[in-house]
Amino acid sequence: MKKTLSLLYRRLSILKRLSVIASATAIGLSLSVSPATGDPFRPNNPTPIGDKTEAAFRAMFEEGNYKEAKSYLQQAEFEEKNEPLAYAMMASLSYLDEDWDSLKVYASRTREVAEELMATNAVRGNLYAGTGHFLEGAHIITTEGVLAGTPKALNKLKVVLQHFDEAAKENPNDPELNLLKGYMDLLLAVNLPFANPQDAIEKLEEQASPSHLANRGIAIAYRDLKEYDKALEYVNKVLAETPNNPEVYYLKAQILVSQARENNNDLSLREEADKNFEMTLAKSGLMPRRMVAQIFFEQCKNLNNIDGGDRSCDPMRDSIRDGVGTWGPSSVPQL
Repeated sequence: MKKTLSLLYRRLSILKRLSVIASATAIGLSLSVSPATGDPFRPNNPTPIGDKTEAAFRAMFEEGNYKEAKSYLQQAEFEEKNEPLAYAMMASLSYLDEDWDSLKVYASRTREVAEELMATNAVRGNLYAGTGHFLEGAHIITTEGVLAGTPKALNKLKVVLQHFDEAAKENPNDPELNLLKGYMDLLLAVNLPFANPQDAIEKLEEQASPSHLANRGIAIAYRDLKEYDKALEYVNKVLAETPNNPEVYYLKAQILVSQARENNNDLSLREEADKNFEMTLAKSGLMPRRMVAQIFFEQCKNLNNIDGGDRSCDPMRDSIRDGVGTWGPSSVPQL
């Protein structure tokens, strides 16, 4: 269980993985702003959200434009103070930038705003109270380490699941609930023995929304289950809906690399992966620097497998990671 917990928190960079979804699911009722009409979760009876928060959501999850998303979030922090999504997304960006002090602040703010929301919206209030506790657990694990932080983080995880259960009692068919719960269930099912991930996959496919985030979760699950044909099927569905999102091309590249490895280093698959890495890095200036460094590193390793090269991937990755500023460079080193 300790190993699973540690892995779960380390993989926060999914939706961000859970922070993608922690963020993605945090659209709350804000009584202090003029609402927008859009709701990415509910095509019918949409929940009103703040303009800046909605714009940040779409920039991050539809366009993969973290830089623009953060700009909107900085505005939302002052204009839409009762909106949990803004704080959850800021927490996820802090995690990606390894800014642990900011992670703690935004995680706690997510939880506090959600606790206030429970009085008027039990489903969403419980969802984001759980999300806030999850993000606080991520802060504990990253700052205190696995050994010292595990007992506290385990308690947090129990509270997360309790809040999700309370939300499900109110409305088990809510698409926002099923998106977040589906991701959480998949993370646990893929990494725990004797667990069946198929139930979580079906929940995402049939009851979660928006479909591009649901399908991304399914693609990640099949990747981790080493069912690469199915993973490619679902990542291609995501690309059909969000063709401008560089992060989805990165996921496809990862799947192709894993598939090549399972097929005796199939060079055609590795070459296709390289094309997807290139499409991702063409927008490197829109993504966090540390993410760009990791993507470049994986592309470098893949190219060494294609042509038998001896590129020094580690120092080139480090030069990107340790550069100046939050965002990736507009261009990466030529490989």
